[in-house]
Amino acid sequence: MTRTKTPLPIPAPVSTARSLTIIIPALNEEATIADVVQRVPREIEGIAGIEIIVIDDGSTDRTAELARQAGAEVVSHTVNRGVGAAFATGVRTALEHEAEIVVNMDGDGQFDPADIPKLLEPILFAGADFVSCTRFANPEFMPEMPAIKKWGNAVMTRLINRLAWGSNFTDVSCGFRAYTRDTLLRLNLMADYTYTQETFLNLAAQRINMAEVPLQILGTRPHGKSRVAGSITKYVLHTVPIIFRTLRDLRPLLFFGGIALAVLAIGLALGGFVFWHWFETGYTTPYRSVLMGSAVCIVLGFLLGVLALIADMMKRQSHLLEELLYLGRKRGMK
Repeated sequence: MTRTKTPLPIPAPVSTARSLTIIIPALNEEATIADVVQRVPREIEGIAGIEIIVIDDGSTDRTAELARQAGAEVVSHTVNRGVGAAFATGVRTALEHEAEIVVNMDGDGQFDPADIPKLLEPILFAGADFVSCTRFANPEFMPEMPAIKKWGNAVMTRLINRLAWGSNFTDVSCGFRAYTRDTLLRLNLMADYTYTQETFLNLAAQRINMAEVPLQILGTRPHGKSRVAGSITKYVLHTVPIIFRTLRDLRPLLFFGGIALAVLAIGLALGGFVFWHWFETGYTTPYRSVLMGSAVCIVLGFLLGVLALIADMMKRQSHLLEELLYLGRKRGMK
């Protein structure tokens, strides 16, 4: 799987001009949404047509009205369902409109729509299938944000890189991204709260050609408060379970096998301690209960190891189902 951090200098697009859809999930963004929509470039090299879709995720202000007035199509959720659900609605709508490339960006004004052509370069000129903006690869573009958020992003990035088959991305939480149609047809996401880290793990598992582009992003919102990262505690409590469930589904042998090895190691350590005591004294007392705990851990570790093998076998079967789902989507979206 090839990953590049900057666009490759190839002089012409790798294919004919393709249609582009910009999807913008938004919740109560009346202060910025019109400006964001209006600043989207209407002409981009290698792009045949541009469409803008705002996903109004249950806003209680004039977000939908102002987005429509600015020239965007608006798809509304009657209630707030979360950024992940809004992204899924945007993707589904874009695919139904036969978009060949989809860019996702926020409606809060932190991303500059004028950077969309730069974000698209790896897809248009270098054959990438997924491109993500990175805020941290270029020191000159380092955004101003609270230290705790920078630390949290760094920790999350290291974790995702380890889990995503040894990738080396510098930012896995930025929502400014571009996808080819084929990539979106292969993408299977489950979470409603957010989708950013889950996307990396899902696409890395499928060996999608992924790239990063450093762009200058505002570190804080011009107006309002982030509904995903506004509270670090809430963000962690929601995001960590998403990552673990994704890891469980995509790398079950590692997930369950790691637990099995940990439990087995505890059992062997306890058993080793009792054996050493017996070797020194000739008695297992007063550690017979420890010996029992050792036996339970060893048996449990063995059973978890068997579960890991079964889960890995089921993952192989799910891979075939995902391929059938992809083919079904491809036919259905023609």
